[in-house]
Amino acid sequence: MSLAFQEIQETIRMIQMEKLDIRTVTMGISLHDCIDPDQEAMRRRVYEKITGAAAELKKTADKTADEYGIPIVNKRISITPAAELLGHSSVDDAVKLAHTLDQAAEALGVDFIGGFSAMIHKGETKGDRVLMDALPRALSETQRVCGSVSTASTKSGINMDGVRRLGSIIKEASERTADQDGLACAKFVVFCNPAEDNPFMAGAFHGTGEQEVVLNVGVSGPGVVLHALRRYPDADLGEVADVIKRTAFKITRAGELIGREVASRLNVPFGIMDLSLAPTNAMNDSVAEILEEIGLERVGTHGTIAALALMNDAVKKGGAMASSYVGGLSGAFIPVSEDNGMIKGIEDNSLTLSKLEAMTCVCSVGLDMIAVNGDTPADSIAGMIADEMAIGMINKKTTAVRVIPVPGRSEGDMVEFGGLLGRAPVMGMNPYSSSRMMERGGRIPAPLQSLIN
Repeated sequence: MSLAFQEIQETIRMIQMEKLDIRTVTMGISLHDCIDPDQEAMRRRVYEKITGAAAELKKTADKTADEYGIPIVNKRISITPAAELLGHSSVDDAVKLAHTLDQAAEALGVDFIGGFSAMIHKGETKGDRVLMDALPRALSETQRVCGSVSTASTKSGINMDGVRRLGSIIKEASERTADQDGLACAKFVVFCNPAEDNPFMAGAFHGTGEQEVVLNVGVSGPGVVLHALRRYPDADLGEVADVIKRTAFKITRAGELIGREVASRLNVPFGIMDLSLAPTNAMNDSVAEILEEIGLERVGTHGTIAALALMNDAVKKGGAMASSYVGGLSGAFIPVSEDNGMIKGIEDNSLTLSKLEAMTCVCSVGLDMIAVNGDTPADSIAGMIADEMAIGMINKKTTAVRVIPVPGRSEGDMVEFGGLLGRAPVMGMNPYSSSRMMERGGRIPAPLQSLIN
């Protein structure tokens, strides 16, 4: 009885004082049955399918959160990669579909709708080309639509023609929202080995192996882990790992309880728990501060990658013990603009773009919410993407790039995006060109690691 009471007290403390929340409940919806060569009819079917399936999502999530006392911060939707619907479409049709998705999200009161996406890691279909041509307009003309493109995988290698094209697409999307500091790019991710059940934006989409409708859940918890470590200031690193593991277990159990309850009330299947530690701009809710609590004077210094590897591994072990349905990305996010500790590391010249790239070898996602000089050449952005794709391909893991070339800004400037997207210092890029490599094009072959059968 005393153990149960202690666990109840710990859960209350995690919610009230340590910023435990359910970061997102994301409803995945298949749109394959909406495909129609009549574009207007297809858009009408898409709108009706989404607004019908998710009609009670926000109300049910809010009511469940109130009853259980655990906040659910975001309510989101992911859809079938939109390129799969666009085989008979023009670019204008694709942009209209993006507006339809935006209108559905607004009508439902959800924060974002993800899945304006294409899978081109081995090549492009007509629908993929149409979607990519439409991306700059679609991202800049809508508020809630998020997009992604998969350009690489361990099994197929890296589509360098697609990577180079995306460098130009990102630049154009930024320039179309120059009055918002390139905000359109904050809603777009380039992937290697993407997860089909990822509930986090901007990279969520409803993969082809998924059910008709499903509810996936992403927990948060950097603040909880940080406070737990502060209670053990003299623990050795093995004990530190154990503290993080036990804390992740509790976070995951609480998250799955709420997720299953929301799914049950909506009468849809529960999908997966994503274990990712997702920081915010709130005080003491930072992945960087966890690394500093482990013993770094400032994130980015020597030992940072080892500390991040320890933390990430412990989170996975604790979460895997707590749930049999772990999925999504399930690691540590290190988005610069959404983590006060990361921002401070850059301001203090401890954390560089090269160090961030090295950190992605052992964390979950990749170069996330990186602001760079608006004059950065498109081929340099493509080179950054190619490097991150290579890390994911060789290490058989998901990596991604969400980069924002900010028009009119230069290295050292601070850019305010607002809300959950936070603020970001503009980081310097290597001044030397990678254009000749990008001009070669073609596909970087799959590595030896792909031959696993």
